[in-house]
Amino acid sequence: MLKAIKGWREQRAIERHAIPDSLWQLTLLRYPFLARRSDDDLAELRRLCSLFLSAKEFHGVNGFEVTDEVAVAVAAQACLPVLRLGLSWYDGFVGIVMHEGEVVAQRSVQDDDGIVHEYDEELAGEAMEGGPLMLSWNAIAVSNDPTQFGKDEVFNVVIHEFAHVIDMRDGLADGVPPLDAAEREGWIATIDAEWEKFCARIDAGEDTLIDPYGGEAVEEFFAVAVEAFFVAPAAMRADAPAMYDLLTGFFRQNPAG
Repeated sequence: MLKAIKGWREQRAIERHAIPDSLWQLTLLRYPFLARRSDDDLAELRRLCSLFLSAKEFHGVNGFEVTDEVAVAVAAQACLPVLRLGLSWYDGFVGIVMHEGEVVAQRSVQDDDGIVHEYDEELAGEAMEGGPLMLSWNAIAVSNDPTQFGKDEVFNVVIHEFAHVIDMRDGLADGVPPLDAAEREGWIATIDAEWEKFCARIDAGEDTLIDPYGGEAVEEFFAVAVEAFFVAPAAMRADAPAMYDLLTGFFRQNPAG
């Protein structure tokens, strides 16, 4: 009975937030890495998008209008990582705050001598445990597939921030999503080794498919690796095969085929 009620509610949500064919095709045209998925994947992605739009609340800031085009663009990219995992991975928050441009956040850090240093940081997006999640539409508009546009590295702020949401599902932003004890040990061994190799490549001045920002911390390495995994999977499999295999197992997807 409970399963039937859940199915009825989901169907009602899908009907209320159905995505018009024209808008769906426009979204696939703008984000080629989505369009490359199989017909079955795209059907499930579209279904999840409707459920996502039903569950989340978008808020435009400083006059920015969250149109259907904006909301579906965010939903489609956000739902791709949980295509096999399910939307329950995003249950911990509701609000998505949309800015037109980047946001300047005031930061402070205390050094080893106890001195507090304050500085400004420009943000294209930010995920916080329990929400809300913040995104810049201008940053989303310039998200790229380097194999499509000739860029050096992948940049996709939506996937990046939702990777942090997945990472923080266990309460910690540490590059390790919720796993059982045995899987966690193997995950940490792999990602730590891959991060060290990645940092060495950055220090050597090498061009990398994975955004160099991943050198900041292992949790950022996880997020930028997830970007590359979904946006340019074939290139990532060639560039970072061990990390590609790690993410394939977790997300239960092999987007490179």
